[in-house]
Amino acid sequence: MPKKIYSKDGTTLLHIINRVEEITSRQDIIPENQFLQLATLKLEKDKTFAPHKHIWKEPSGDQTIAQESWVVITGKVKCYFYDLDDTLLKTEILNPGDCSITLQGGHNYEILEDAIVYEYKTGPYLGQKFDKVFI
Repeated sequence: MPKKIYSKDGTTLLHIINRVEEITSRQDIIPENQFLQLATLKLEKDKTFAPHKHIWKEPSGDQTIAQESWVVITGKVKCYFYDLDDTLLKTEILNPGDCSITLQGGHNYEILEDAIVYEYKTGPYLGQKFDKVFI
């Protein structure tokens, strides 16, 4: 369980500590209403995801898009990167210490070796319907 550090008033979340040895599955570390989102992922070999891209949204009148980054802690991950028209542009292998950053365009991940990954996204998270479409 992540360690949460609050202000002296006890109500304002200021900091979060997450220990790699506590990562056992997918877990959202930061509350959904925060601008920065972080999930931990412990993934088994051959796991994959449906290719998808994040969509522009206007939750409060400002047009925003979720941008996403994966930081590989352990294991090996194959990344598929798609163009704006959903065509596959490139594949890359991420090793421990590597990261990918998606600003726009689609992506997909295939786990080549059991892996622990930090997944960062811009928030707030309003649910899948407002976050992405599948390719």
